Amino acid sequence: MSNVLIAPSVLSGNFAEMGSDVKNMSEIGADWIHIDVMDGVFVPNLTFGFKMISDIRPLSELFFDAHLMITKPIRYVERFVAAGAELVSFHLEAETDVVGALGKIKAAGAKCGLAINPDTPVDALIPYLEKLDLIVLMSVFPGFGGQKFIDGSLDRTARLKQLRDKYAPDALIEVDGGVNTENAASIISAGADVLVAGNAVFGAADRTAAVKALRG
Repeated sequence: MSNVLIAPSVLSGNFAEMGSDVKNMSEIGADWIHIDVMDGVFVPNLTFGFKMISDIRPLSELFFDAHLMITKPIRYVERFVAAGAELVSFHLEAETDVVGALGKIKAAGAKCGLAINPDTPVDALIPYLEKLDLIVLMSVFPGFGGQKFIDGSLDRTARLKQLRDKYAPDALIEVDGGVNTENAASIISAGADVLVAGNAVFGAADRTAAVKALRG
């Protein structure tokens, strides 16, 4: 069994039973809860805001990993920390003041992360790696759950691991999109430390078994 962290994405949960689904994540052996925040501008979908995070925060002691897929995230990062996020990631493609946004997250008392889309070169992260606690490599184009893992993402993960090891050895690599029990082992071997899984967990007949299978 690997030491990889499993972070189920509540985007794939039942919104009418969100409280129950969040509580269930501890019971099935998940490590983190991944919260996809989408604004309908940076990505073509709308999801959660501050209130949803603050409402579910008392329901779980798991680590809250907020992934902001929104334009100009610097405007809101502090409010997500205040709502209960322990780590806030945003997209390199969505923010002109990357260093300023990372600094705001840190100053608010949370860990910080930076995400890149599948068409952004991994090396574009180099100027920021030393400041990061988490690097999010998207293996689908963000916006919707249930997409197919993009070919080439394993090579990108391996390249990112090389850069992480050189510039930010304490940072974690998170792979997000199309992760399932069939490809998890390959993603872990390529260098991932955290797997975001949506349908692979929430759609499983046995969620506990699914989490175990993802770990390998």
